Amino acid sequence: MRQIAVLPYRTLGSAVDAPIQILLITSRNSRRWVIPKGGLMKGMPPHAAASVEAEEEAGVLGATCPVPLGSYRYRKQRNSGAWVWADVDVYPFAVTDELVTWDEQHQRERRWFPLAEAADAVDEEDLRALIRSFGAREFRAAASPARLFGAMADTVADKTGVNAMFAWFQKLLPEQGNFFDLFEKQAATLVAGADALARLAQGGPGRAQHIREIAEREHDADDITREVLQTVRRSFLTPFDRSAITSLINTMDDAIDEMQQTANASDLYEVVEFEPEMVDMAAIIVDAARLTAEAIPLLRRIGDNGHRLHELTERLVRMEGHADEIHAAGLKRLFKADSNGERGDPMHFFVRQEMFKRLERVVDRFEDLANEIDGLVIDHS
Repeated sequence: MRQIAVLPYRTLGSAVDAPIQILLITSRNSRRWVIPKGGLMKGMPPHAAASVEAEEEAGVLGATCPVPLGSYRYRKQRNSGAWVWADVDVYPFAVTDELVTWDEQHQRERRWFPLAEAADAVDEEDLRALIRSFGAREFRAAASPARLFGAMADTVADKTGVNAMFAWFQKLLPEQGNFFDLFEKQAATLVAGADALARLAQGGPGRAQHIREIAEREHDADDITREVLQTVRRSFLTPFDRSAITSLINTMDDAIDEMQQTANASDLYEVVEFEPEMVDMAAIIVDAARLTAEAIPLLRRIGDNGHRLHELTERLVRMEGHADEIHAAGLKRLFKADSNGERGDPMHFFVRQEMFKRLERVVDRFEDLANEIDGLVIDHS
């Protein structure tokens, strides 16, 4: 049996290493902790069917990435009493709203868990592994040079009492710049901008607020980019080649620029309702920003984290290919509908075509970012 599921998540705060929480629900019979899941629905893409299950079982709305995070297997008992194996594809689901009432609220309990506790709460080993890999905060902790240097200094001090020597030696080093901190700030702007873009695509009363949020994050990104470029000029030592640093930060800036262009087009053409394929592309952008926020801190110790970085960039590239397919399918559907006379406004197709093009450019910038990171891994790991 094949099933679909969502992994509902939210991030506590805007920092690039902010904790992630996972929403779990109880099963109806055994009351064990599970994720919202169900069967495929005729005429509906798998990720869209998973979104329906999230609303019905957990009472949450959000952006479902059409590219599955992975899959797991479990034994399911049918109504007849027979047991079968079920293979479940799991889709990342960024929660934007929690409903007060929903279909199965009296049959299930829902609860937010920290990432590690959510993994421990479920029974299926493969699902535990999927949840644990979702945030990968252990990589971020290992990537902290401050922790590494502090541990080394404490060890030496225990034996020789030369903490003061390390402090004195650090002052003699030439200026190296705070590049990694700035990279991580830029990644945080991408996450915030992507979240606002997904909310804009979903519609609702907060449209003007979402457009303004994207514009503000774009201004933040410009300031960060400017600071990186100035730091490159005044730093004696840099962690990577200077051209690689400027290319990385500019590519990240390009991604948030394209988000603002998309929001501006929505405002200019008064696009209030987005096509289903546009909503899917916005969900891909949300997950691409999340993966970027995980990847950037790993650059602090790129030699140790090369394998994980390659996994993340490979997923970003795969998501871009999936977005291209969604883009083509959406345009084809719109063209057929308009050419058949289902809509009377001849400008409808051209406006939607422009919106699709803007969203595609956002996803393309994340693929460019994946290529930049891969280049750093090749050069330095």
